[in-house]
Amino acid sequence: MNHYPASLKQLIDNLARLPGIGRKSAERLALHILKASHREADLLASSIVEVKKRVRLCRRCFALAEEDYCPVCTNMNRDHSRICVVEKPADMAAIEMSGGYNGSYHILQGALSPMDGIGPDDLRIAELLKRVDVDGPSEVILATGTNVEGEATAAFISEKLHHQPVRVTRIASGVPMGGDLKYVDQVTLKRAMETRHDTRYLDK
Repeated sequence: MNHYPASLKQLIDNLARLPGIGRKSAERLALHILKASHREADLLASSIVEVKKRVRLCRRCFALAEEDYCPVCTNMNRDHSRICVVEKPADMAAIEMSGGYNGSYHILQGALSPMDGIGPDDLRIAELLKRVDVDGPSEVILATGTNVEGEATAAFISEKLHHQPVRVTRIASGVPMGGDLKYVDQVTLKRAMETRHDTRYLDK
């Protein structure tokens, strides 16, 4: 790596900090950017600056948005009596692409993981509970991941909603255990949404 100019080495170092990008991939990307036209490089750089400047979290559901409220929350054709709870914006995008759901969302921005120091106060769980209390939805769909963290998060939220007059359901079979929603095919995800089940069995 020492044979590269300092500016190119810095670009490689910065790219290597991105999740899922190793040193070899960072090197390939940096060399590709170097060979690209000035216009292409400027477009890439400006898009990074623009997304950092414009994108924020929706004030209601915490999805990614460019305004105070995201397009789903402002769409009056959606069924806002249902709230689908997911961990990350990518999970919301995956469900939207499946075409199997027309309600609203709540993005937790993660999942419970005591081993990593992530507790209820680190997620948007309090905001969800307040939203249920104020808005009075008919159903809360727990579409967190099917790994240990996702299941624990779903169980925790289900317990917290135990005394609320709302139907609490869990995303159904079709999503493999330990799977990440953004990697599940759209047909499987649509089936899982359509065959979700009640979670009252989680409450002891």
